[in-house]
Amino acid sequence: MDRVSLTAEYLSRVKESGAKAGDLVGRLPESEMLAAFYKGTFLSRPVFLGHAERERTFGDVRNVLDALSSLPDTLFGGDFAAFARAAGLTETQVSAVLRGRGAAMTRQVRADLYLQDGHPQDGHPQGGHPQGGQFKLLEFNIGSSIGGMDNADLCRGLLEHPLLAGFAAEYRLGFVDTLREQVNNVLVECGFAPEDRPVVALTDWPSYFENEVAYMRQLCLRWRELGLEAYPCHVGQLEVRGGRVWLEDKPVDIVFRTFAISQIADAPEILDPVLDAAERGAVKIFTPLDSAAYASKGALAMLSDEDNRALLSSEQLASVDRLLPWTRTVRPGTVTLESGERADLLEYAVEHRHDLVLKPTSLYGNRGVVLGWTPDLTAQQWRRHLDAALDSPHILQRRVRPTAELFPDENGELRPWNILWGMFSVANGYGGANARATRAELGDVVMNRAHGIHSGPSLYQLAEPTA
Repeated sequence: MDRVSLTAEYLSRVKESGAKAGDLVGRLPESEMLAAFYKGTFLSRPVFLGHAERERTFGDVRNVLDALSSLPDTLFGGDFAAFARAAGLTETQVSAVLRGRGAAMTRQVRADLYLQDGHPQDGHPQGGHPQGGQFKLLEFNIGSSIGGMDNADLCRGLLEHPLLAGFAAEYRLGFVDTLREQVNNVLVECGFAPEDRPVVALTDWPSYFENEVAYMRQLCLRWRELGLEAYPCHVGQLEVRGGRVWLEDKPVDIVFRTFAISQIADAPEILDPVLDAAERGAVKIFTPLDSAAYASKGALAMLSDEDNRALLSSEQLASVDRLLPWTRTVRPGTVTLESGERADLLEYAVEHRHDLVLKPTSLYGNRGVVLGWTPDLTAQQWRRHLDAALDSPHILQRRVRPTAELFPDENGELRPWNILWGMFSVANGYGGANARATRAELGDVVMNRAHGIHSGPSLYQLAEPTA
């Protein structure tokens, strides 16, 4: 079965039972950790994936990640600083990412995807659309600061309802414990064995710490159950003395950073002692700051660029064509469209704004994103945004229209929501998936709390049923 058929069958059973959203989410709102992060905004059911479509989609995600990780070597001859600059990082950020680099790109990744119905753009062959549409990649969130890795707790909570539990058992639906995989990522990439129980400082930036500390405390409690001796803090609370990094009286083995590289710009000197210690091998940083270069949307533009197609293997190229929408760095000059035609980028963007989104390359949380189709955005305002984007790193990306799915509401009625899928890649491979959603009646809007975003997990078919 696939996503469409699994969803239809489950919703039929929900409708027949008369279950309402409050019944289906059960005790999820009572969880202190989930309440601290999700603020009680839970979807009333999981999203579903069939075995074959999960294998196919994650195969594409993995291939595109492999292509992405190769760019510093294939495109820049191993010059990581040149790669980081081309990806849109500032000189201060470039200096930071070169310090304490990892041996390879981290595999702690969340691919943010829309399912797009209908037919692909003319141009590169897409291999056709399976029933239910084609996944399209909006961006990669790469590194230690990605959210949603506690989605297994959402699965467990929803599966307490006998309706979903029986359905999952009948169709062999399961999930990955992404939080356990996160702990494994930390151990593997920092060089520790499971029995080592390293001391981990879960570290935020000082100006953000008070807003996040409630969730951080709960997360540390969960990590301790899974083998990390973890404590929450901000960077300013870490001290370097006697050759070690300390959090009060505890020697720190791993600094797990929750802050993004854009947050260190105002006071990079706060982090310098910890980076110095990492360069001496006195502490591990998970993940190293070099993940910011790989996570830049400017790196996706390199993969999408027609001039770089020869750098990709046939498998990578096929996955890029299926998964990645047309994406280009904002700069004067001509570009190649999906059809193979050449066009002046800015002129094309002005004429086709309803089909394009403008994004900063390295900001997070949807900051600075401009949707060209926003109803109250005028052509003049869009042009001003484009002109301003020439002075700082931005990309233009082809619009992807999300597929709406039905969810039971508080009265038991089925209501459509637009779904943003998050698919996790971890050291062990597939790391599970989650969903964030806004009510379809709002239209195609940025997924954030201002638009009432709700969250839920994904269940996938563990194997194709045998005859």
